[in-house]
Amino acid sequence: MKYLFDRVSIECSKLTTKTYSTSFSLGILCLARPLREPIYAIYVRFADEIVDSFQGYNKKELLTAFRNDTDAALRDKISLNPVLNAFQAVVHKYDIDRKWIDIFLDSMEMDLYCQTYNEESYKKYILGSAEAVGLMCLHVFTNGKAGS
Repeated sequence: MKYLFDRVSIECSKLTTKTYSTSFSLGILCLARPLREPIYAIYVRFADEIVDSFQGYNKKELLTAFRNDTDAALRDKISLNPVLNAFQAVVHKYDIDRKWIDIFLDSMEMDLYCQTYNEESYKKYILGSAEAVGLMCLHVFTNGKAGS
């Protein structure tokens, strides 16, 4: 019954996206219906949430655990974290290059340390927090033929 779990996973991704990003959610509604669920799955907000909101918790530990969970989900092609389960399915289906995932997670980690950015670190942060996500979406839009 993995199909049922996959449905729950994508619904969790939709709920997460709609709860955390009104603008991204509205943008998704402009896409053709077959593209919507995979794009919801790419919005892995919990990495941002760890570094932005979890005051009083060891954010570095939590982000490291999230990265390890992401690695396991990608390796095993399943995760009991429904958001990561939906994400890994899209990564595999659309042949999303692992480097974009790592660049995204590296950018989230920058939020743990960098309070002020110079031009080089700012560009690195934008690459990971915005461009990498856009390039992952491009893989969906081109049905996995975007290249790297």
